[in-house]
Amino acid sequence: VQLVKSGGGLAQAGESLRLSCGAAGAAVSNYHVGWFRQAPGKEREFVGAVSRSSVSIISSDSMKGRFTISRSNARNTVYLQMNSLKPEDTAVYYCAATVRTDWSRGMDYGHWGQGTQVTVSS
Repeated sequence: VQLVKSGGGLAQAGESLRLSCGAAGAAVSNYHVGWFRQAPGKEREFVGAVSRSSVSIISSDSMKGRFTISRSNARNTVYLQMNSLKPEDTAVYYCAATVRTDWSRGMDYGHWGQGTQVTVSS
């Protein structure tokens, strides 16, 4: 599956952004989809994921209550809604897909989209 990203860009602290991850050539409904981010000089971080049955998780307490992951199989798209953005949310964000049953661990996602930059200014 080819994942196509949209959204991202610049925001001020406290604002919101929504990232979208669409699937080209395949049905996103067949996959669990995760979001990851990598800040400069840091390792890639698992943001969270949504299962094929629309169960979603956010991995970190720093993002819980601010970030939400959802999916629209009708639109063949998965979303990462980011509210109350903070400068420390600045990173390149990636979506990835897997069919593994341990999707919530954020490991071994086999299909990756291109990253998109999110920059949050204070």
